[in-house]
Amino acid sequence: MNEVFAPRDPLFAERVRASFARQTLMATLGASLARVEPGEVDILLPHAPGILQQHGFVHGGAVTSIADSAAGYATLTLAPVGTGILTVEFKINLLAPAKAARLVACGRVVRPGRTLTVAQTEVFGLDPDGSRVQVALLTATMMALEGKAGVVD
Repeated sequence: MNEVFAPRDPLFAERVRASFARQTLMATLGASLARVEPGEVDILLPHAPGILQQHGFVHGGAVTSIADSAAGYATLTLAPVGTGILTVEFKINLLAPAKAARLVACGRVVRPGRTLTVAQTEVFGLDPDGSRVQVALLTATMMALEGKAGVVD
């Protein structure tokens, strides 16, 4: 069961959406925000020709990018006003080919901290028939940067 966290910024969702809108990599990939809740963010990515590898699967770099961003934005939902978030490190396991019609990266905070936060993202492939397959798991450490509002990598 996921722990429920209280955001320190009452406008956390607006701040996450504004920051995401400035992140040009997400726009380049065709990714969009699907859900923003305290400690949790979902990012959708459609299967598209410009992000595939040679076998027709969504490239691991694109999968990793949405997973990292989902973890970072989940962390940002709990950050105080005027604080940005940067990734310190992450590990990703690519569990299955990303061949579904679209992917969803479900980022969530595992343990929040004043300076460092541990977050995790599960990435699932979603097909029109309702099938869902986990394609990746990312565990990350995020760092709070005071005075750098909206910074998320």
